[in-house]
Amino acid sequence: MSGTGVDEYHPGLEGVIANETAIANIEGKDGAGGLEYRGYRIEELAEGVSYEETAFLLLHGDLPNRVQLAEFDQRLKAARAIPDALVKLFKEIPAHVHPMDSLRTAVSVLAHFDPEVDASPTDHAANVRKSERLIAQMATAVAYRERIRKGLPLVVPRDDLDHSANFLSMVSGKVPSETMWGAFDLSMVLYTEHELNASTFSARVTASTLSDLHSAIVAAIGTLKGSLHGGANEEAWKVLEQVGAPENAERWIHDALARKERIMGFGHRVYKHGDPRAAILKRSCAALAKEIGDDRWERIAEPIEREVTTKKMLPPNVDWPSARLYHYMGLEIDLYTPIFAMARIAGWAAHVIEQLDHNRLMRPRARYIGPPLRQVRPLAER
Repeated sequence: MSGTGVDEYHPGLEGVIANETAIANIEGKDGAGGLEYRGYRIEELAEGVSYEETAFLLLHGDLPNRVQLAEFDQRLKAARAIPDALVKLFKEIPAHVHPMDSLRTAVSVLAHFDPEVDASPTDHAANVRKSERLIAQMATAVAYRERIRKGLPLVVPRDDLDHSANFLSMVSGKVPSETMWGAFDLSMVLYTEHELNASTFSARVTASTLSDLHSAIVAAIGTLKGSLHGGANEEAWKVLEQVGAPENAERWIHDALARKERIMGFGHRVYKHGDPRAAILKRSCAALAKEIGDDRWERIAEPIEREVTTKKMLPPNVDWPSARLYHYMGLEIDLYTPIFAMARIAGWAAHVIEQLDHNRLMRPRARYIGPPLRQVRPLAER
């Protein structure tokens, strides 16, 4: 991109290059659009790479070998426990509080108990270790808070289960099926990283002040909570609930388009020809619907997807299938965005570390559109 003059205004910062990164590429081959994590195409990662391998890739720069993966897995399992003080706090937080608010609080509290809380914000190795601990702890925090607000006994982490299966077992109290585990782990891989989205940008801005990693992640969580970002998957499910039945879908979408309503789960600021993650996750939705013996939501989603894509030229983004996927797993709607955060922590942390490794304070400009220069008059003359 050519140099941008101070007087050029880009609403929403669209098209503005604010960082250089070696973490993710969303332009794809020859700028055609796609998604790569550190040079690996998402389609290939989705075919046979676990969430643990993906997180290792983002934090350490390349996919792990067997020994590295085993050691990384053990470090994550060793870090799953969260402080008793945080569990006690979860019990004091009112049950109606959104899980994203609880998660934001949890990460802030976890900072106080991190063994390297006093490490320099530019200590690369310490930041990697903090990041690994947060990957494990955030999953436990989300699961514990969910059990507590439902008045259910806590399910402690299991060392014989990987990251995704352990989380699902801690929430539901039972080990997931192979199909359910695979679909959830795939969603975690697809949500792990996505270049300079709003929450990642928030994290990097915070880190650029030489604040600590936990503070940057808190900023990211606060940003992700918004319905135009992470909350979009919750809104996508509400669309399906409004339709209610397959026989209502054609009429509902026709009327919604006539009213020029915005249909959540469609379109993307960057992907003009379709989000590659949505196509990958759609197959998992069909497999899970078949396993539970209820394809009603697939039959509702299909005509909506077809009409919005053809009439509005807005293909689905990853939030459209993920909403159905998590419903099939019996997960509450307000857990969808915390799960997004659980996955994205690896990407956020990688960006925070990259920012701190090559830091420059972010300080953009604003175009002034207020009154011209005025003189202050005495109070009696106003």
